[in-house]
Amino acid sequence: MKIVLLEDVAGTGKAGEIKEVSKGYAKNFLLPRKLALIATPAVTKQVESRLEKEKLEESIDREKLVELAQQIEGKEIRLKARLGAGERLFGSITAADVAEELSRTIGSVIDKKKIDIEKAFRQTGSYEVAVKLASDIKPKITVVIEEEEKEAEVEEKKVPAKGKEKKKARAKAKAKEEEKGKEEEKD
Repeated sequence: MKIVLLEDVAGTGKAGEIKEVSKGYAKNFLLPRKLALIATPAVTKQVESRLEKEKLEESIDREKLVELAQQIEGKEIRLKARLGAGERLFGSITAADVAEELSRTIGSVIDKKKIDIEKAFRQTGSYEVAVKLASDIKPKITVVIEEEEKEAEVEEKKVPAKGKEKKKARAKAKAKEEEKGKEEEKD
């Protein structure tokens, strides 16, 4: 029985191919699962036109992926993380963290599954990472992990500002007391 495959079927053929298969295989497996149709001239033309449309759409998608790859290639992403003992990170930097920061940087959504990291990063430093956009399109980015400022250091930077504010408040209070003192002397 001649059939036209609608999808790739392992051991039988690829989508769009016209194949000769046994009647039982076609009627019991391929046709009920909508993996194939009986080959008639109308069905053959319909499948060919659908395959041409899919190829056109695929080429357009491929052009977009190539353009995106050019945007991504060589980008440097900086991530900050808290350090523990021995310059190891508290927690780790994962593919999800890298994908989120890359998406924010380029303005296009990148799935975490496309970031090629063998293991999560656990130390500061610079790492080269591939982004799998397609089987043969893999731009590389640089991920730089830096130490996040500690809360104590941040508070120390804020303290002088508070000290200045206190001095200003004291100076204003002193000026008001002097004015009151002058007013009392006049009375």
